Amino acid sequence: MTRAQLDKQPDEVAAMFDRTARRYDLVNDVISLGQVRFWRKAVAAAVDAGPGEVVLDLGAGTGTSTDSFTTLGARAVASDFSLGMLRTGVRRHGGNALTGAGVPFIAGDAMRLPFADDVFDAVTISVALRNVHDTGQALREMLRVTKPGGKLVILEFSHVTFAPFDLVYREYLMKLLPQVAKVFGSNDDSYEYLAESIRDWPDQPTLARVIQDAGWRRVAWRNLSMGIVAVHRAFKPE
Repeated sequence: MTRAQLDKQPDEVAAMFDRTARRYDLVNDVISLGQVRFWRKAVAAAVDAGPGEVVLDLGAGTGTSTDSFTTLGARAVASDFSLGMLRTGVRRHGGNALTGAGVPFIAGDAMRLPFADDVFDAVTISVALRNVHDTGQALREMLRVTKPGGKLVILEFSHVTFAPFDLVYREYLMKLLPQVAKVFGSNDDSYEYLAESIRDWPDQPTLARVIQDAGWRRVAWRNLSMGIVAVHRAFKPE
């Protein structure tokens, strides 16, 4: 796949991330100028999971994001549809074929989650909802597997709120981001896809309506880094 295919065929997107897995975390750190670490902390604070709670981390990739949910004593499950990402995550966590340092790594499609109803206290997905073929279906699946009263936390690229910066950001996004990825030995086609999928993603209020239409309630969001990303939070009705 040489360009971003915005119809997001699951097998093509999964294969693309398989090829990117080895250097994915490094490149993300570089292209975000280190902001991705701040974003992860904000998501962990929004999830706020403690002892006895179980968190499902969708689009977990190599599990770097999953680690932040266990610091307060919660248990977390890492799930992704890219086997290459999952294998890299298990290896880096020093685990076997199924778990990495106690964190289960489970292959799964966000539109058909391999989990029972009402089992997770919180479900979260970070910068991966854009990659799902049917956003509404994925959000309904997340609702299904969350306990009544449970929480949804989404970190996703969004729309910059400061117009003068927006122009600079879009120039970087479309022209420089794939080149930076290439310098660091990653798959520059993947980052061309990343740039185009960010550009075409809906703004904060539009995504909030999509979340609400899927059945979630008390939907709110918080902008980070001038709206480069936003954290959306919602709850399953009791």
